[in-house]
Amino acid sequence: MTTTNPGAAVGAPRLILRAEGAAAAAAGLWLFMQGGQSWWLFAILLFAPDLAFAAYLAGARAGAVAYNIVHSTLGPLLLAAAAWWFGSDLALALAGIWLTHVGMDRALGYGLKYPTAFQDTHLGRIGRDS
Repeated sequence: MTTTNPGAAVGAPRLILRAEGAAAAAAGLWLFMQGGQSWWLFAILLFAPDLAFAAYLAGARAGAVAYNIVHSTLGPLLLAAAAWWFGSDLALALAGIWLTHVGMDRALGYGLKYPTAFQDTHLGRIGRDS
């Protein structure tokens, strides 16, 4: 996959970012298992962050903002910290599911979005015309 996005990572940095995504997904699975919840919960919620796609109905800029908020590692890490602080196994499991989703996306090359188009990401252009 080539990139025409001037701000997109290429070469070794892109591979490292994707490897970090795989590591984040593995860490998310570990967090989920620490929460002791049902694997049905995991299966049902794994792709819930993709509901942020709906914001693209309001335009590329709004879609990118919503997608990036939900697909940043910051959210699940803050939720995991709060879960630990308050002793909530459910919140820890939810943080794990969320981090697993974000990590899987990164490992597969789906990066944070630029406001120009859904296909323009920090990991390169995605989709058929890339």
